[in-house]
Amino acid sequence: MVSPPLVLAVLWVVLANLRGARPIVDQRWHATLVLVVVGIPILGYVTWLHGPWVGLLVFAGGVSTLRWPLLRGRGR
Repeated sequence: MVSPPLVLAVLWVVLANLRGARPIVDQRWHATLVLVVVGIPILGYVTWLHGPWVGLLVFAGGVSTLRWPLLRGRGR
């Protein structure tokens, strides 16, 4: 049986990858901030239902997906 929080996490990763595939035209980071704001409750939902280890794996997947915007913004 597929759990709803894991489906949401996979959809989040797909959307984040689609956002990452687009060329960066604006430097306003709106899409990245929306992904972070939406991803935090999904991460909490996954951790609550499946425990801290699965939550940590989902967190690592989210960080690896958003690593370039985070690294690029560090120098500003």
